[in-house]
Amino acid sequence: MMCGLPRTGSTLLSSILNQNPLIHAEGNSAVCQLMWDMEVSCNTSGQEQIKANKREKTVFDLVSSIPKIYYKDVDRPIIVDKCRTWNNPANVDIVNRYIDCDPKFIVLIRPVNEIVISFLDLFDKNNVKSKAEYFINKDSEILKLLHNVQWASQNNQNKNFIFVKYQDLVYNTTSTLNKIYEFCGWDNYTHDLQNIINEHPEDDSVYRLDGMHDVRSTLNKRKSKAKLSKENIDLCLKLDETFYKDC
Repeated sequence: MMCGLPRTGSTLLSSILNQNPLIHAEGNSAVCQLMWDMEVSCNTSGQEQIKANKREKTVFDLVSSIPKIYYKDVDRPIIVDKCRTWNNPANVDIVNRYIDCDPKFIVLIRPVNEIVISFLDLFDKNNVKSKAEYFINKDSEILKLLHNVQWASQNNQNKNFIFVKYQDLVYNTTSTLNKIYEFCGWDNYTHDLQNIINEHPEDDSVYRLDGMHDVRSTLNKRKSKAKLSKENIDLCLKLDETFYKDC
């Protein structure tokens, strides 16, 4: 499973991993949400009929079949499913019960100020007005995802989570890939870091943010135009200190 924060290189990592003929890694997946929705439906609106017909065991079959159906056309033995919220404790529980009792989660992280700046640049490119405060207020998606990262770091006694920093992915790519491969128990593979191609591009027009998942063929960090106020920088640093200290 690949999860963590947005604007942290998940599309880049997926594109690199896809070079390995044994691995399939594509864009943001609906698997996590579909499994959650199916289980909730079985335990709420469909519960009466399931119990009346003694179909309780069917619930497991329904929920556990979703990843198989979703990836039925994939012929590679290793699938890295990407969803930002896989490391939410409730979703980890779903993985343990329906997919694998010893799962591996690749959690991507990055300094919060860099995430915010990356979003501001993306919004500006799409002529969408936004302010830094939108991304770091108490109800923002980033803050919710930071809580998931913190929970994972504090509940990693069984070493089910590996934390990958954006900086390491871009500037120490080979050693970072080696750590991921070792963590996942995969056989070593030599990747071509001079010819990176996104084989499974998402239609970013759906998100109304063109270029959100663009990947360049070689590794380098984009130059940012957006600037943050000192107040926002200080807030971002405080968030880093609070949520990343155990990663």
